[in-house]
Amino acid sequence: MTINFGVMTMKNIFAKITAIAATSIAIATSANNPAQAIELNFNWQGDAGYSATGSFSYDETTAPTIISELGSGATNFLQSLNVSFLDPSKNLLGTYNTVSGGVSESNFFKFNFDTSTDKLSGPFDIAGGKAVIGEYFLQGTVGDSLFLRQYFGEDRPEITLDQNSGSIQVSKVPEPTSLLGLLAFAGLGVASTFKKKQASY
Repeated sequence: MTINFGVMTMKNIFAKITAIAATSIAIATSANNPAQAIELNFNWQGDAGYSATGSFSYDETTAPTIISELGSGATNFLQSLNVSFLDPSKNLLGTYNTVSGGVSESNFFKFNFDTSTDKLSGPFDIAGGKAVIGEYFLQGTVGDSLFLRQYFGEDRPEITLDQNSGSIQVSKVPEPTSLLGLLAFAGLGVASTFKKKQASY
């Protein structure tokens, strides 16, 4: 019996090309057609070394140019918002999900975002908002002054841990790999496989 290894090798390679291409297309399609949610990160740095980092998301197909949110309950457009606070030694002070599933958990929540410029503005109050003793929150006015504070109950004043001039940075979470990139990666994998097959004969 004669076996044509060259034909078998080419069939195997074409089978791999088909499988990788199909997988790449499926991944790219799902990445490019989600519920059109866009996610952004934000970072705040206080003058004394405290910091805050977090992210928020919204549906870009329905959101207006200016997203404004206020108080607790169902949000207008935000789908999620979380924030973590760190001390000057980078120890975690606390993490809060201010908005989850389109619902704000903070009675004092204030948020204004321009979707055309990707910038926060105006009154700002995120994180703790349930009047729980010891909770942290970031509040103030973007572009004017922002304060990291800790709540100690109605009988005691809030403690300001840090502040800055109102600066807070926002950046988009990188987009998923494009279809072209995935196919290029698949092509590299197939080429590598083909070279190895050639070297073995």
